[in-house]
This record gives sequence, C-alpha cells and structure tokens, in this order.
Amino acid sequence: MYDTPSGTHAISHPLRVNDLSKAKATRVTLTPPAAACAALATQMGIEAVRKLRFEVTLTPVGRGDWQLDGTLGATVVQACVATLEPVTTRIDETVSRSYVNDYTPAPDGSELEMPEDDTVEPLTPIIDLGAVLSEALALALPLYPRADGATLGEAIFTEPGKAALTDDNVKPFAGLAGLRDKLKNEGE
Repeated sequence: MYDTPSGTHAISHPLRVNDLSKAKATRVTLTPPAAACAALATQMGIEAVRKLRFEVTLTPVGRGDWQLDGTLGATVVQACVATLEPVTTRIDETVSRSYVNDYTPAPDGSELEMPEDDTVEPLTPIIDLGAVLSEALALALPLYPRADGATLGEAIFTEPGKAALTDDNVKPFAGLAGLRDKLKNEGE
C-alpha cells in the first residue's frame, strides 16, 4: 500500500504496532511507484527520485519496544549549485530507529542539548515507514551537489573608478603578515 497523502509526507506506509508479531521480526520492502517518487522529489525540492528501495526489519525488544533496522537505496537528481546542471547521486544508507514505549522527552527550555542517541523515538500506535524513508532520504541528500568540473568563480563588484574589494583584501591578518616580513627584512 502506497499513499501519497496531503499531509506531511509524500509517501506513507503505516504499520499498526498491534498487528506486528511480538514473537519474531517483521520484514518489509518498500519500492514506491514512479508517481510516489515524483511526489517525494517535489516535496524535497529536487529534480527527481529515479530509484527508491527501503528494506526494513522491525524487531520486538523487551515487553513493548521495537527496533527498526533498514537499508535505504536511492538514485536522486539534484541541480548543481554552480551551474544548475542535473547531478545524479547514488545514496546507500543504513537506517536505525528505536521505538520506546516509555519514552521521556527532554524538558522544555531555552537551552536544550542534543540527545546522545538521536535514533530513539516514542512508540506510537502506528509506525509510518514512508515517513522514516522520507526523513532518511532528506538527511542523506548531498547539501551542495556539484557537476564534474563545475567551479564557483569569483565575482567582484564595485563602483567605477574604485578599487574592488576582494577576499584577499578582507582577510584581517594578511596585512600584518606582510608588515612582519617587511620589519624582519629591515632588521637584518
């Protein structure tokens, strides 16, 4: 079952926790159709998701917790940050989540620390594998995809008749290094 809901995730594959076997692991393989991959690409602001496969094992742990272990494989197309040409990337990620029945969230406050284990989540009646897939893919996407040979050039803008301000001119200690060398040469 693949839904493309109007909610927060382009792909939804909910599993009711009460329907899962508490005696053995449950294995699920998701290979969303092209329409769902296109909706996911649109949601993530990338050009395309060409291939997508999510293999998951949900294992009961103790009396009420669950461990999700899986592998995410995807081929995505993004725009190059320098040239806007399409850049194809293969993503292979290991995904792990622990769904804990007695999860205690961090206290509210102005300064919160990141928890040591960011794979622990509260157990809810439904585990949406589509949401896990979407989150894992979003985190695995290259932040700055670059086409082969693409470089970011240096753009210099200034008023006519004035010296342009470059990166080298802005470095605060570059002038001091030159002064130090000049004083060293004069002292010899």
